[in-house]
Amino acid sequence: MSEESDAAGTPPADVHTTDEAKKEAEQARLAKTFRLIAGEEVLLTKRPSTFAFLGMYLLGILVLAVHFIFDNANSLSSEDSSGFAKFALFMIDITGGEKYPFGFVFVMLFITWMNRLVNVSTSGRWVTIGLLIISLTPLVIQMDDVLYWITDLWMDEPIGDFIPIGQYSYSLFGLAFVSIYMALTYYYQRSFHYAVTTDAVIFEHSFLLSRSHRRILFDRISEVLVERTPTGTLLGFATVTILTDSGVGIVEENTGPGIAGAIPGTTEKEGDSVAEKAGKGILRSMIGLLTYQRTIRTVRADPKHCMYNIRNWANAKALLNEKHKEHSQSNLLRDLKDTIVASSED
Repeated sequence: MSEESDAAGTPPADVHTTDEAKKEAEQARLAKTFRLIAGEEVLLTKRPSTFAFLGMYLLGILVLAVHFIFDNANSLSSEDSSGFAKFALFMIDITGGEKYPFGFVFVMLFITWMNRLVNVSTSGRWVTIGLLIISLTPLVIQMDDVLYWITDLWMDEPIGDFIPIGQYSYSLFGLAFVSIYMALTYYYQRSFHYAVTTDAVIFEHSFLLSRSHRRILFDRISEVLVERTPTGTLLGFATVTILTDSGVGIVEENTGPGIAGAIPGTTEKEGDSVAEKAGKGILRSMIGLLTYQRTIRTVRADPKHCMYNIRNWANAKALLNEKHKEHSQSNLLRDLKDTIVASSED
């Protein structure tokens, strides 16, 4: 019977059994991963694209490049160097020479500050702390030289052998720091896992000792948004954000500089004349207009609460819309109406 089935082009029964067993095993694994309820089935799973955290990888390359530039700048003359190496030589010269790491520390602190200021995907707290550690490590390694430079400003016999650790190797430490940073970035990228099931949308995150799990029922969804950045358009990924009637997916942020407390020079005093009071009032009004701060509600892509930079995003959005329509109140009322009409006709 098996040979006849093969000859006719129909797969044998044991092939179907094997495929069904694999599907059941996969569903059991996914049920454990996403903590599914009884009878629930996973329809689609997604993870962030390989290029989802491209900015973080580029930042690591930049940090490594700064280390290599300062390492090579120490062995070049101003005539032989060009571009960034010449800038590194300039920073070394104005900050005490090759013996002191102040030029490198200044450049890295500037990169850290700019990365925090522009508020991009790499501006998070942990990335900033990591950049600060990288920036200040040379001062710790060369504490002996730093103490000598500081104490030489006012002491006849500067302290120069207090903590003899050694010289900071830019290439060695750069490779070590960036390797750890890249490994953690990849691990962080793989820590996000999204699923669309028969009953809900699930966002799972597991990174080091941090765990988070969010489950959104389809009838709670109010809108499905798709955001495609220029990089995402070129590389084929987009962020699918789910908004709910309870405000999930929307954050509040302040715009405008804002000034806390009283503005110096504008506080009215008992001896002020009418003209002075009027002048201070006008000054307060002008400064208030310039520093007006307001709170806005906006959508911000958080990898923990949206399908962040996923590939084949159109399939995910279509499935979400289909399941939302299936579980919406209007669709349920329509099904109820059809059932009542059908029963009345019978």
